[in-house]
Amino acid sequence: MTDGVIDTQIMDSPATAGTVSDYVALLKPRVMSLVVFSGFAGMVVAPGSLHPVLTLVAVLCIALASGAAGAINMWYDRDIDALMDRTANRPIPQGRVPASEALAFGIILTIASVALMGLALNWVAAGLLALASAFYIFIYTMWLKRRTPQNIVIGGAAGAFPPMIGWAAVTGDVSLASIVLFALIFFWTPPHFWALAIFRRLDYQHAGVPMLPVVAGEAETKKQMLIYTLILLPLAVVPYFLGIGGLIYLIGSMILGLAFVGLAIQVLRSRDHKPARRMFTFSILYLFLLFAILIGEHLVA
Repeated sequence: MTDGVIDTQIMDSPATAGTVSDYVALLKPRVMSLVVFSGFAGMVVAPGSLHPVLTLVAVLCIALASGAAGAINMWYDRDIDALMDRTANRPIPQGRVPASEALAFGIILTIASVALMGLALNWVAAGLLALASAFYIFIYTMWLKRRTPQNIVIGGAAGAFPPMIGWAAVTGDVSLASIVLFALIFFWTPPHFWALAIFRRLDYQHAGVPMLPVVAGEAETKKQMLIYTLILLPLAVVPYFLGIGGLIYLIGSMILGLAFVGLAIQVLRSRDHKPARRMFTFSILYLFLLFAILIGEHLVA
């Protein structure tokens, strides 16, 4: 390995037979868990209901499609993954899973999940699932990630689809409420990933990925993070006014939103990366709690 360059013979050399845990790792289970949770939230808050078996099928389809997109992402990014400390231990750079098998694994799971969603639920949900996968693979991974510091802003749409997919699985349509849930994740994504990019800036710089802290500097990135959290503050209360969130959600979203803004201000004023680490961790909790409150209100109603 040399500066920024990986010997393609090493990257594409035959790998040993991967274990079950290696193939699970290809699915990015930590990312998948939040995707599945937000998709389930969309199903719970949607008007109407699903048979428990169909609910499980829908959750499975969202999980498989998310994991499949992650596997294809790892196949495509295997060269830069090997250059970054955060990703160097992934199965493909370490030679535990052949790149071709990871690609085939991802393609098969993508087709299977979309087909199952369409046949078991409806084709609107299946279409959204296919669109989310295509957006993540082709728009974000293959086009935007290595070309523009707006990669996360535009590419973040892929991760915002799950609540819409869950909603459509129940209703067979797309509504203003599901679009608002989409927007919540869309505007949450930049400050979440930029917080990570601040304290992992050297990783991205070494791999040649034009994340905003690398291209525009940390000061500009911190300003942008604050702007997005300020947008989220009023946006997060909209579900209450649309009738899919109750009073507990209204209060909770305001408290969480103010805390998010407060952390963004700390990051803006800081000279080290500790506040950015705290903001990254809190951002996951923020989104989880928003959807958890929505789910809880509907399940106990």
